[in-house]
Amino acid sequence: MARSKRYDVLGLGCSAVDDILYVSNYPAADAKIEVRARERHCGGLTATALVAAARLGARCAFAGTLGRDAESNFVMETFGREGIDTQHAVRRDGAGPVRSVIIVDETRRTRNIFYETKHALGADPKLPPQNVILSARVLLVDRFGIPGMIRAARIARANGIPVVADFESDHMPRFGELLDLIDHLIVSESFAGRLTKTRSTSAALRKLWNESRSVVIATGGDRGCWFVDGTHRNPQHYPAFPVKAVDTTGCGDVFHGAYAAALARGLPLAERLRMASGAAALKATKHGGQLGIPTRSTLRKMLFNPAVA
Repeated sequence: MARSKRYDVLGLGCSAVDDILYVSNYPAADAKIEVRARERHCGGLTATALVAAARLGARCAFAGTLGRDAESNFVMETFGREGIDTQHAVRRDGAGPVRSVIIVDETRRTRNIFYETKHALGADPKLPPQNVILSARVLLVDRFGIPGMIRAARIARANGIPVVADFESDHMPRFGELLDLIDHLIVSESFAGRLTKTRSTSAALRKLWNESRSVVIATGGDRGCWFVDGTHRNPQHYPAFPVKAVDTTGCGDVFHGAYAAALARGLPLAERLRMASGAAALKATKHGGQLGIPTRSTLRKMLFNPAVA
């Protein structure tokens, strides 16, 4: 990819403010339980992916829509600390990040997410300008602001810029139009099944694959991921790194961000999967959606010596 590109990864979509509550066990209905710890973190599909890519050395930019409220400022401050360029972000009254309350069950190591999206606009229909999109090596999209995502993805694909997608829902007008523009499609195993109405991961991957794509990947948490591409038409398995998981919040988004960073560096698919799987595994060893996201040096240590995790 051309060295003149200003950004490695440009993201347009979802950011979130996550209030995370840690409990010993998720309670039954009408029960009370003590909160063992409470934290606030920046999260969201695109935001977490951008933080992951930035910590791995990618030059990242956020050009989605936020408001002027305290939560939006919290997200922008997080981007600033992580070195993510926000000069192309759109600020609008009434807009804001997704707001989530996440209950983490420390015994079962699971979490339940309660979220509201009414203020989350995602990509602007007409922004950023075309030259900003063309200044990126990789475009990262999600389901927030579908018309703006379609516009950006069309510009990117027409100019040879790969588009990485982080989808978890398809109940929006024109979603199918956006889906057709994605050449690096990475979805969870469960969403792949819902999207294709199939019961097996292999069948879902085959249904999602077409000649316009570079790769389709289905992630399965601690069971690893499966993929098909132009070389491997039969689904292939890539194992997860064994770690002691503490909190899996954000692991899928970290996978996307690490993959996008590796793609921007021009790495082959095997290395992209290795980096993405390793980064997601390391994230799972820490609480919160972004706290455990590794730096490039930390990830390298794990990749060359998995026992350190």
